[in-house]
Amino acid sequence: MPSITRRSFIEACAAFAAASSARAAATPNMHFPTAPRDRLAVASYPFRSFMERPGHAGLKLTDFAAMVVEKFGIYNIEPLNSHFPSTAPTYLEELRRSVEKAKSHVVNIPTAVGASVYDPDTARREKAIAGGKKWVDVAVAIGSPSIRVHVQGARGVPPDVARAAETLKHIAEYGASKNVMINLENDDLVTEDAFFLVKVIEAADSPWLRGLPDFGNSMLKGDEDFDYRAVDAMFHQAYNISHVKDCEVDNGKVYRVSLPKTFAIAKAAGYRGYFSMEFEGEGGPYEGTQKLLDESLKNI
Repeated sequence: MPSITRRSFIEACAAFAAASSARAAATPNMHFPTAPRDRLAVASYPFRSFMERPGHAGLKLTDFAAMVVEKFGIYNIEPLNSHFPSTAPTYLEELRRSVEKAKSHVVNIPTAVGASVYDPDTARREKAIAGGKKWVDVAVAIGSPSIRVHVQGARGVPPDVARAAETLKHIAEYGASKNVMINLENDDLVTEDAFFLVKVIEAADSPWLRGLPDFGNSMLKGDEDFDYRAVDAMFHQAYNISHVKDCEVDNGKVYRVSLPKTFAIAKAAGYRGYFSMEFEGEGGPYEGTQKLLDESLKNI
């Protein structure tokens, strides 16, 4: 038997450690809080009319985490990409410091990537990949564990599972290299139909590409059974983030969602991630968000 020198032993240990690290990086390993309140987050989207934007002096994104702590006693936020006035490194550092000062955390960034991930035009799909990578880098800069990629349509082309999966797999691979999850949300009845997204996630076959179940978006089809089946399918693909709402309003019609039933679906699926309040409906976002938080704490 060949002898093992001290040097070869150290080299073997280093190689084993490197291989173990590579294996660990191959799959996400996020640690989620278990206390009900600590699993709740507040999205900036419902407050869009109050947020600062060009020509409108409103709530700065750098003040959003502190506002959520003061108004709701919640220490997790989900800032929408369009609420970022800049993605320059200096601004992102300022934003990160503001979140840390509030003792809060960013749990996800909903974003658009600038092109359709299933566009037949290769250049357009490459633009989507570049957009996805940009927001992964933003997530790293502000400490977000994930981004949500919006699946927008391509003119005259129906949603395509194979092209979408291939494009999103590239984004997911980049996300994995940065320890950032890529999520898909049932946000549109055509381009982001829940069952289409499930097929895309399964085809991509990446642990870094997962579902973001929205409690109410699929209810806009006007079919209650469809909504709960859609949400169930999404929760079986979910990992770290979901959107809570108890109703949707479309063209003056109100579509209501049962929070007890939807939370029960999440529990049955073994979901352990965050529930982000994304109020949509009757009334204002401050009152609506507080109501969602109160109801969530009863059902989580």
